Amino acid sequence: MGQESRVKDPSLADRGKEQLYWAERNMPVLMEIRRRFEREKPLVGHRIAACLHVTKETGVLVRTLAAGGAEVVLIPSNPLSTQDDVAAALAQEGVHVYAWRGMTEREYYNAIGFALSFNPTITLDDGADLTATIHKLGHGARDRTIDYVLELAGPIDGKKLVAGIRGGTEETTTGVIRLRALKRDGKLLYPIIAVNESYTKHLFDNRYGTGQSTWDGVLRATNLLVAGKNVVVAGYGWVGRGIATRARGLGARRVIVVEVDPVRALEAVFDGFEVMPMDEAAKIGDVFITATGNIRAINLGHIFKMKDGAVLANAGHFNVEIDVAGLERVAVAKKTIRPNLEEYTLPNGRRVYLIGEGRLVNLVAAEGHPSEVMDLSFANQALAVEYLVKNKLPIDVYKLPDELDREVARLKLKTMGVEIEELTEEQRRYITSWELGT
Repeated sequence: MGQESRVKDPSLADRGKEQLYWAERNMPVLMEIRRRFEREKPLVGHRIAACLHVTKETGVLVRTLAAGGAEVVLIPSNPLSTQDDVAAALAQEGVHVYAWRGMTEREYYNAIGFALSFNPTITLDDGADLTATIHKLGHGARDRTIDYVLELAGPIDGKKLVAGIRGGTEETTTGVIRLRALKRDGKLLYPIIAVNESYTKHLFDNRYGTGQSTWDGVLRATNLLVAGKNVVVAGYGWVGRGIATRARGLGARRVIVVEVDPVRALEAVFDGFEVMPMDEAAKIGDVFITATGNIRAINLGHIFKMKDGAVLANAGHFNVEIDVAGLERVAVAKKTIRPNLEEYTLPNGRRVYLIGEGRLVNLVAAEGHPSEVMDLSFANQALAVEYLVKNKLPIDVYKLPDELDREVARLKLKTMGVEIEELTEEQRRYITSWELGT
């Protein structure tokens, strides 16, 4: 059962271990969970297939799951986000790894086949590609991507595969949307914990993590000065909030939010940002960043209205938010200016600059979220896996129980040396009686 690990360069393992060391230094909550897992071994007997960005922070999570007794398979959730030194280090340690930066579409889905060849009992996903593939197999669907999966996995009995899976987790907003669609259509085949909906995930990872790491990617790719520029942010969910707030902190002249939801748009106005449609914002912006989770938030019509020199980046999980295919089709010239930065010349003579092929900018052009914030997100992942192992859940999409979410927050505060107030017994009785209506 299973295949041999494949990474770009096994000789990078020592460098990868140093990266993992640095991440562990800055992820104290997950390390606290690891120490408990080492004692209790709650995951013995389970095979975990993790489809995540293969970064040093993910490596800390993988080591934690392995410390809990699990056999772990790691594949990437994006063709361009793998840190090859980390992949090499984990493979050397006995994790089943099939990942390298720059995978083709075929290789990416081969990797999913690699993971499925181990007959996982738990799945961890970021964007739901692994989960969606399992559901296609479970429902007997067949397309090009399934053909790629089967090239490496060999014949798979979809129903038998699903029957062996106790449950899964999902890391990001885009993936949760896909899973809720499966649930709505009556096609969800096993229980999923939407880790993204934990407060200690989306309030911190999405806002503070993506807010900082998105700009890290933009600045590494361009080395532009943000101060004095007009920044347009498409989407004002937690990710968009973080990006817009950091743009203001970097000195942007104007920060414009494009939003379709009236409540979120009103919030953006109350937060002090300009709000307008993309048709208008396209004429004003110098830097455009999408964070909508939807297709063509920036379309060709918008691009033709942009200034000469406009910079385009995407902070959403999939590379569908900017119409890259349309841009490729109409551009009269294209050239690489810097690593992860392409110049497109339009028929009107103006030039626009696309970062990282329109893929997830913080992982393609930078290193993803800082370890300190992934400490929270991956602590949630580890506890979600343990919860799935210990509890037999009916098929549904769940939020991680609030008590586990709060435990992550308590542990983080403890590691930061922060103490909080506690209720007195009198206060507890008062709140309890008020809640009971007595």
